[in-house]
Amino acid sequence: MASIKDVAAAAGVSVATVSRVLNGHPSVSAEARARVRGAVAELGYRPNAVARSLRTDQTHTLGLVISDVLNPYFTELARAVEEEARALGYSVIIGNADERPELQDHHVRNLLDRRIDGLLVSPTDGGSPLMLDAVRAGTPMVFVDRWIPGVDVPVVRADGRQAVRDLVAHLYRLGHRRLAIIAGPAATTTGSERVEAFRAALAEYGLLLPDAYIGQGDFQAESGRRVTEGFLDLPEPPEVVFAADNLMALGALDAVRARGLRVPDDLALAAFDDIPWFVHTDPPVTAIAQPTGELGRAAVRALVDRIEGRTPQSVTLPARLVVRRSCGEAAPAATPPTQSPSPVQRSTS
Repeated sequence: MASIKDVAAAAGVSVATVSRVLNGHPSVSAEARARVRGAVAELGYRPNAVARSLRTDQTHTLGLVISDVLNPYFTELARAVEEEARALGYSVIIGNADERPELQDHHVRNLLDRRIDGLLVSPTDGGSPLMLDAVRAGTPMVFVDRWIPGVDVPVVRADGRQAVRDLVAHLYRLGHRRLAIIAGPAATTTGSERVEAFRAALAEYGLLLPDAYIGQGDFQAESGRRVTEGFLDLPEPPEVVFAADNLMALGALDAVRARGLRVPDDLALAAFDDIPWFVHTDPPVTAIAQPTGELGRAAVRALVDRIEGRTPQSVTLPARLVVRRSCGEAAPAATPPTQSPSPVQRSTS
């Protein structure tokens, strides 16, 4: 492997000149710069990233800790983060927390030990002493999708409240009145926020959300299956189950089929976090879609702004409702005069 000394000898310049060319320093003549670049190409020289990071105190590496790599939402988010980071000259190391706070902290600790320049996190709980210490120590950080309330860190997220209102309006027009929710963990901001948005949307139609119609899930498919089985065993089962994430919706679909029932004839189903799979289920699932790629790219830009000394901004983007056939296709009922639902996207699936 060629060294920087080999490059200097081949180009007929000093090692310092080679270093200045590689670091984009302007005080090198065009002729010398061309000779150095030619020697680099001829010898296949690659700068030592570790040595460079020790000199510049930067590794041009970002850390990303996502909640569940098996969740298609987070897979798409990670892809967008990696693409945007690469475009801005950064590489990304990804850690999968698997919805476990202790595993999240394990990845955060390892990433900090690797001297990353900044950290993107989708927190699995409401507060990690390790992350709070990192924030206090000045580690550049951005929360994406989820956040820790009260912590002064930029947040890049989608606002699903209007989309939830649109969903409830859609369900009401179809004649549904008994609506239940499979909630995510209350310790996560998305878990608690989606329940409150659903409750508030129901109240606009004079509908209640009884405790029996709130099932506690954990953003995993098995919890969606378990909660839906409990709903079906109630003396008065709900007419609709709204799963607060895509994996729990798939679990709910499994539970309905295991009973020999059909969606939407016996139970309507809707989900937060649209995924490609929902187009291919029978029937296709009505879902709230987040602008996942945009969120990932915006999170990287905010973090790089923080790393490079600019002032990062929090970003909130709207989610939207995608109507498919899993909630039924009955003739619409009259909309209450107090409700003016916004337009929604209707899928042809």
